[in-house]
Amino acid sequence: MAKRDFLNLISLSLKDLNWILIRAKEYKKNFVLLRPLENQSIGLLFEKASTRTRVSFDVAITRMGGRALFLSFDDIQVKRGETIEDTARVLSSYLDALIIRTFAQEDLDAWAKHATIPVINGLTDLYHPCQIMADLFTIYQKRGPLKGLKLTYIGDGNNVANSLMIGGAKTGMHITIASPKSRKPNKDVIKEAEALAEKEGGTITFETDPDKAAEGADILYTDVWVSMGDEDKKAVLVKKLKPYQINKALLSKAKEDCLVMHCLPAHRGEEITAEVMDGPHSVIFEQAANRLPVQQAILEFCLKHDHTRH
Repeated sequence: MAKRDFLNLISLSLKDLNWILIRAKEYKKNFVLLRPLENQSIGLLFEKASTRTRVSFDVAITRMGGRALFLSFDDIQVKRGETIEDTARVLSSYLDALIIRTFAQEDLDAWAKHATIPVINGLTDLYHPCQIMADLFTIYQKRGPLKGLKLTYIGDGNNVANSLMIGGAKTGMHITIASPKSRKPNKDVIKEAEALAEKEGGTITFETDPDKAAEGADILYTDVWVSMGDEDKKAVLVKKLKPYQINKALLSKAKEDCLVMHCLPAHRGEEITAEVMDGPHSVIFEQAANRLPVQQAILEFCLKHDHTRH
C-alpha cells in the first residue's frame, strides 16, 4: 500500500471522507474495536500549543495499541539548522507515522515529501483538516446526511474557515462565511472550494452582514478572533470583529433547531457568549469529544486502511 498522508481535505476523496465518518461512528460505539497500531510508534511533533489535538491523538494511539512519542520543536535539531528533509528521513527510520502541528503549510508539505511514513496535519496556519473531520462527524451524528445543510461560519476567515469550506463543499453543504472583507478566507482555498461545491451541488457564499448570513442556518460556527501567531494584532482584530459574535440575537435568525459549534479554545464574551455556548443549541463539547473517535479513524485510514476494498 502506498504511503497515505492526511495533509488537507482537498486531496481526500468523498469516498474516503465518508469511510472516516463511518469508521469514527464505530470507534465511538466501541473505542477498543480494533488495535491496528500494535507495536507501532507514532510521533507527535508540535511547534504550536495544543490541548484537543495533542491529547486526543495521544489517547487514540494508546487505545489502538500503539505508543505516542511527543516532540516539541525545541526537542529536535531543526531549530539549530538541520533541514526538514534530513530530519524527516531520520524520523522515518524510527517511527511509523508523524503528526505535525506547525505554522506554514509549505513546511508540512516538505515533511510529507521527504518522510517515507504517513504524515498527518495536526494544524497549520492554512488548514485544520482533523478538526473539520470531527465537525462533519458531529453534524452527521446530529443531522444525518450532510448534503444540502447550511453551515454559517461567523468571524475571522482563518484555517478553520478554510477547511470548513473545503469539507462542506466536498459533502454538498451550503457554506456561508460572514466576516469583514479584510478577513475573508484564503483566496486560493476559496477557488478550490467553489469548484468542489459546483461539482457536489453545494454553494460557497460570503457576507459582511452576520444577521443576513445566519438566516436559515442549520449550523452556526465560530472560532477565536485571534489565531496563534496573531497575538500582536489582537486589539485591531477584536475591534474589527466585534459585530461578528454568536449571541442570542444572532441565533434567533437561524433555524429553530440550529446547532452551535466552536472548535475551541473559546474566549467567552468575544466570539461567542457564555449563554449560547452553554445553551441547548450548543454541541461544542460533544464536538470536542468527537475528536477522539475521529482521530482513531484517521490513524487507521493512514496506517491500515485497505483502499482497494472500499
